[in-house]
Amino acid sequence: MQILPLNALIDVPWKNGGGTTRNIAKGMRRDHVVWTISRADVARDGDFSDFAGLMRILTVVSGGAMVLEHANGRLDAELWKPVQFDGRLKIRSRLKDGPLTDLNVMFDPMLCACEVVVRHGPLDEVFASPEPGVAVFHALVGVPSVNAARLSTGDTALITETDATLTLVEGDALLDIRLTYRDQSDAIRFCMADR
Repeated sequence: MQILPLNALIDVPWKNGGGTTRNIAKGMRRDHVVWTISRADVARDGDFSDFAGLMRILTVVSGGAMVLEHANGRLDAELWKPVQFDGRLKIRSRLKDGPLTDLNVMFDPMLCACEVVVRHGPLDEVFASPEPGVAVFHALVGVPSVNAARLSTGDTALITETDATLTLVEGDALLDIRLTYRDQSDAIRFCMADR
């Protein structure tokens, strides 16, 4: 298991220059990005970057809510409620309740599947890691424990090959992110964000 604390994350510009994000980890197949996980602060309305070829699952992790408007309708991104959409979709975000922070998982659907679930305490349970794949746990509030390691809000734990024992008391919550690889013929390696 590897743990990346929130205070180790580094601000980098958005692809479209409209703000900053903090990369957490990514999975690579040779030079191809299979998946990425990052946190972003959204302080104003604006356009999303184009990530054609990737699917996105966005979860507001703190602050207010926002509406994701596109040509065919809208998605409501509310606190701790993951929403999934195609990375090529032309999205304009509109804040509903002021600034917020969201967590983005972007993945190549040809190479992996992804599921994002919010887990609340009290909870004491063992979860199998995807095989092949990676399990990622991002602390939302409290001090949830993953394999006996306590996470503070915003910390992330990544696990491959072993099961994950989650221990959450009342008031704890985390995001449980499962990335399951579709093809085992060519290894996918993951790396934590640059520190």
